[in-house]
Amino acid sequence: MGEPKEDGVIGAQFRADVDEALLHAVAAEPATANTKELYKALAYVARRRLAERWVKTQVEDRRKRARRVYYMSMEFLVGRALDNALAALGLRDRAAAAFAAVSGPSLADILECEPDAGLGNGGLGRLAACFLDSMATLELPSWGYGMRYEYGMFAQSVINGVQVEHPDSWLVDGTVWEFPRPGTVFPVRFGGTAEHHGEWAEWNAAEAVEARAYDYVIPGHGTDRVSTLRLWKADAPAQIDLNAFNSGDYARAAEFKNRFENISWVLYPNDSTPAGRELRLRQEFFFVSASLQDIIFHHLEEHSHLNNLADQIAIHLNDTHPAIAVAELMRLFCDEYGMLWAAAWNQCQRIFSYTNHTLMPEALETWPVSLIQHLLPRHMLIIYRINLEFLNEVERRFPGDMDLIRSVSLIDEGDGSEGSKRVRMAHLCIVGSHRVNGVSQLHSDLMVRTIFAGFAKLYPERFHNKTNGVTPRRWLAQANPNLAALLDRNLGKQWRLDLDRLRDLRPLAGDAGFRVDFARAKRDNKIRLADYIRRETGIALDPDSLFDVQVKRIHEYKRQLLNVLHVVTRYNAILRGQDAAAAPRCVIFAGKAASSYHMAKQIIHLINDIATIINTDPRVHDRLKVVFIPNYGVSIAELIMPAADLSEQISTAGTEASGTGNMKFALNGALTIGTEDGANIEIRDNVGPDNIFIFGNNAQQVEILRRSGYDPRAIYQNDPRLNETLNKIDGGFFSPQDRRRYHDLFNSLVNYGDHYLLLADYADYVATQNRVDALYKTPDEWQHKAIINVAGMGPFSSDRTIREYAIDTWNLGAALKKG
Repeated sequence: MGEPKEDGVIGAQFRADVDEALLHAVAAEPATANTKELYKALAYVARRRLAERWVKTQVEDRRKRARRVYYMSMEFLVGRALDNALAALGLRDRAAAAFAAVSGPSLADILECEPDAGLGNGGLGRLAACFLDSMATLELPSWGYGMRYEYGMFAQSVINGVQVEHPDSWLVDGTVWEFPRPGTVFPVRFGGTAEHHGEWAEWNAAEAVEARAYDYVIPGHGTDRVSTLRLWKADAPAQIDLNAFNSGDYARAAEFKNRFENISWVLYPNDSTPAGRELRLRQEFFFVSASLQDIIFHHLEEHSHLNNLADQIAIHLNDTHPAIAVAELMRLFCDEYGMLWAAAWNQCQRIFSYTNHTLMPEALETWPVSLIQHLLPRHMLIIYRINLEFLNEVERRFPGDMDLIRSVSLIDEGDGSEGSKRVRMAHLCIVGSHRVNGVSQLHSDLMVRTIFAGFAKLYPERFHNKTNGVTPRRWLAQANPNLAALLDRNLGKQWRLDLDRLRDLRPLAGDAGFRVDFARAKRDNKIRLADYIRRETGIALDPDSLFDVQVKRIHEYKRQLLNVLHVVTRYNAILRGQDAAAAPRCVIFAGKAASSYHMAKQIIHLINDIATIINTDPRVHDRLKVVFIPNYGVSIAELIMPAADLSEQISTAGTEASGTGNMKFALNGALTIGTEDGANIEIRDNVGPDNIFIFGNNAQQVEILRRSGYDPRAIYQNDPRLNETLNKIDGGFFSPQDRRRYHDLFNSLVNYGDHYLLLADYADYVATQNRVDALYKTPDEWQHKAIINVAGMGPFSSDRTIREYAIDTWNLGAALKKG
């Protein structure tokens, strides 16, 4: 691809630009600037060029009155911005050369100064960030809308094996990358009462908060176009209660400000309390209302009316967090702009589309009717009307089918009492959208057979699949420069924009010289990760051992605990001298547990307790190491994924919607051990069944097991290895100071149903891990399969996913970049 031309800036000229930014933007002396000051100056150099591109993009879109897509998400896990910006601008090599030519920090040192943006937590946010990158690269007129959290979810440390949460103060020093928009402020109202007046209603809100806009520029690659990520910060209508302050009541003066501004303080406040649940709903409505007001404002700048809004915009709901947008758009149409209900509803359904991210009924978002009535009384009336008209339609089409009516109603009636009624937010999304998709073929198939079967009966044409993807710019070119350089030498650089070109690696898997180079790149990445782990944890890893990696949100369905059972089984085999066939292995975990999720925190504690015992047992030596890396995030993932040999994707079949970590690992040359779940199936289909380790019960078998009366205790009693492993955990072998520490965990598996069927898959998992050992001990064959995995990753580019959305969902196919 080559670097795009950029103003003829080279060498000393580029360093002069950095020095100028040091003087005028950072107010630092170039000769004595420290690393952080150099980071800010370099970021300002990139920012200035991106700002020019942003202005040109907006002018062009306004001139064309372009149809736009607006992507609403509670999370955008964008990671660090500078390295990506330099690559998009074609400045990375010049920046590296400019800093290498003088004494002082290198470009790599400078890039390390940037904190990860605290705008997300898990796969949902990483997916949204990949999609913005692809929208810009494919030249779609596009905006992302979300929240400007002052603090991320939390910063995680591990003290005595226990997760400890600290504020993630990512904005403590400000950020170069945001553009405050002081003139873009919208009121967002809460509470009060609502009264009907014919087709519209009057909402007498009890309070209002101001939503202030901050923009992040998302650069495209191989194009001068950029996209916008607009984030909202909550501001109190008045900064303090001045009367209280002047009377000396300083706490009450500040309380007024905090009561409003806490809306944008923290990503995902703890929802185990009524106050926490109310704050979450406030957050969701706050960013949705501000975003819709902004969208309508910009539309009316280009058009004199709203009658053509559905022709000019598409709004995509990333999961159910923005679901209340359906009711808010109807409120704006009818109450603020006087549109008749039928016309408003027609436009609403044409505008919205929705991505579902879970098959687990307990994970589908619902809100108590009483809470919505309290916070958003007008919206509750709108939801009731939507539901009434929708259920009337169901009754007309399927007279007397009360089971169908109950399953699709927007209101879950509970036990019939007022206090038990809840609004089903996914149902609101489906009824209010024209397209609904899952994120892997299995997920989409199960979605219409299980949780949304009633809706699929009503609207079969509304449901479709869009398998997730990842951006190769960040997750290969940026995260893995060793492998990227090898690909450039053999394939050219165009794979960054056309990942299907990786298929040309297939013949090279048979080239001994290429396999040596591929293995060398992997080993260098493992050394880099091992150095980081030694600095952070004090644990030394052998880069020639197998790096077995499971990094993701800690949750029972993701089955980190199954991985733990295998680790203990392997440890037991070592102690018995029965590990001759095993390859030396380092098992690496990372991920955060939600602050109120006790069992997930117990799993982290157990991993660390096991690591302490195994890593200090002289009988084990280097045959097995266990590591938990704290504070997992995008930048740490960029270190881990290129270094992994084995990618653990072991969720219970039928629970993981798609996964994107599985794609990133395979893209970076890891082999997958996984269940037939999510996108693992499509990865298998693209790399070939001989190049992936699939084990365990599939989704259909899981369903049969549960229906037939699954008995985990019988498995525990009849498998000596499993029995020994679980007894060691339950008996306190790994927690000698508190031998009952993991008794509840033991009970959850053996006596209380083993909901995610760990014991049902245990034997096959251990047997499959033995196959992994055998392959790793034949390095040439391992490298061959790893190369085939990389070659098969073309379909898993987020560019492919966004192309499909643009054509099938957003009616933006004509806007896509050609070629």
